Amino acid sequence: MTPVRQNPALAAMLIVTASAFIAATTLLAKALGTGTLGPALHPMQISHGRFLFAFLVIVSSVGVLRPRLSRPHWGLHIGRTSFGWVGITLMFASVAFIPVADATAISFLNPVFAMVLAIPLLKEGVGPWRWLAAAVALTGALILLRPTPASFQPAALLALTAAAVIGMELIFIKKLSGREIPIQILLINNALGLTIASVAVSFVFQMPTPEQWGALVAIGVLMACAQACFVNGMARADASFVAPISYATLIFAAFYDFAVFDVIPDIVSQIGSAIILTGGLILVWRETRVRTA
Repeated sequence: MTPVRQNPALAAMLIVTASAFIAATTLLAKALGTGTLGPALHPMQISHGRFLFAFLVIVSSVGVLRPRLSRPHWGLHIGRTSFGWVGITLMFASVAFIPVADATAISFLNPVFAMVLAIPLLKEGVGPWRWLAAAVALTGALILLRPTPASFQPAALLALTAAAVIGMELIFIKKLSGREIPIQILLINNALGLTIASVAVSFVFQMPTPEQWGALVAIGVLMACAQACFVNGMARADASFVAPISYATLIFAAFYDFAVFDVIPDIVSQIGSAIILTGGLILVWRETRVRTA
């Protein structure tokens, strides 16, 4: 496979776009898990819908594009998919019990986990600017979290565990992005994920309402688009550079709350979002300057 040319600026744009899609899926998962669109669905059923419809989108894309596929690295694919399925299921479970902003803030500690894991597992160098940017973004996330005794309820631990698990998934994605083309990675990931999710959902399945079917389809399509952007972004920059930018999901989540539910972010949310954005911009500015020097 021909190595993908490194382009941190493009990688950042792709990750920001993926973040917009992911925030939308979280809000839809909240609606499905709280009974807004009908009887509440189990998190494993929401996760199954995400993999089912994302798989259909990707298979259709493969049929149209007819890319040249290579021999897959099954160990990396199985590892990535296993961590991904557990992470997304835990995330969907958490948003059914705690506010979306809280769950998103906690779960998006995953870039910090990923950046730290990238040091021993990917042998990446993490200089002071990356540590600074990650610390700035983490500070913003903690401000949005509003640490109080209520934050440490069991459901919050689900989101925290999701963050650690998804952080590990990012490492597998980075390893795969240097070996196989993005569409092959997405195809195999969603095929394996659908297999795992289909077994799990058989224990909890209930017939969705028409509105719930629509939301499940939307989650799958949006997640397929997010994955495409994310895998391509990971292929164009170091994982320790790319991962903290995904904090942008927090900003999009707040925006969707306002656009859909007319929830106006308070001053704490505005400060936290601004700090997170600052952390991402520090990374983009520094990496672009180094590459063009």
